[in-house]
Amino acid sequence: MNPEKENKTKKTKDKKKERLDVLLVEKGFFNSRESAKRHIMTGIVLVENVPIDKAGTKVPINASIRLKGQIMPYVGRGGYKLEKALKSFHITLKDKVMADFGASTGGFTDCALQNGIKKVFAIDVGYNQLDWELRNNTKVVNMEKTNIKDISFDILKEKVDFISTDISFISVLKIIPAVKSILKDNGELVILIKPQFEAGREKVGKGGIVKDSRVHEEVIQRVVEKFSDEGFKVIDITYSPIKGGQGNIEFLAYIQREKHDDKHVVFSKDIIHKVVEEAHTYLKE
Repeated sequence: MNPEKENKTKKTKDKKKERLDVLLVEKGFFNSRESAKRHIMTGIVLVENVPIDKAGTKVPINASIRLKGQIMPYVGRGGYKLEKALKSFHITLKDKVMADFGASTGGFTDCALQNGIKKVFAIDVGYNQLDWELRNNTKVVNMEKTNIKDISFDILKEKVDFISTDISFISVLKIIPAVKSILKDNGELVILIKPQFEAGREKVGKGGIVKDSRVHEEVIQRVVEKFSDEGFKVIDITYSPIKGGQGNIEFLAYIQREKHDDKHVVFSKDIIHKVVEEAHTYLKE
């Protein structure tokens, strides 16, 4: 080839650009554009050592691309929350049937699948949120546009062994009837307690943030007592390893559908205080 023509071809190739998410798949960093987009949004993708957080950004196809930190193992941040619950509470999901209340992109669902769950009802009032790969997973029943408060045995046609909840804009106490309708006797439940949706408006600060540890304790106490009153056994509580999207500290409760008795843990205010104190220490800004 003529050296001048070869040099011109090289310059043209250098100038050619492609969407970052597309390029990441083409170069083998990720298996799908959905996965690429999720990781781009976390800020771990560097192009010429500059972090890019928008999937549609056009970058030169020959640009130097690398990842910093760890690749997120789940399709959504929620996966980290359920992961901690499974480890902290020693929960086994292998071959169980699960309902994921507030599935969203599917972080909890993905975590459950990676831990051997047999079937997941991914339920959310929204739509077009569930990750594409999860939508096409034969173990996942995508129930978008479904109000969790309307869930019942008549809708699912079967009872489940395990329920996880990550819901927003309503109190977790509102879904107790749905839980009772579909959870088997001795079935397990992990609820994510979000103080901003449990506390009264006067106790929620600017930007929807609840910073007062006393409010956190009040909220947990109320949720624990209500579930206990409704015939559930509250086994353990801990804090979420990451803050919610707005920066709120959140908490995880492990509950069984079995009446609490004196042989099991009684959640005194001292125990709740300790968990809240640990959360504020670990997640301090």
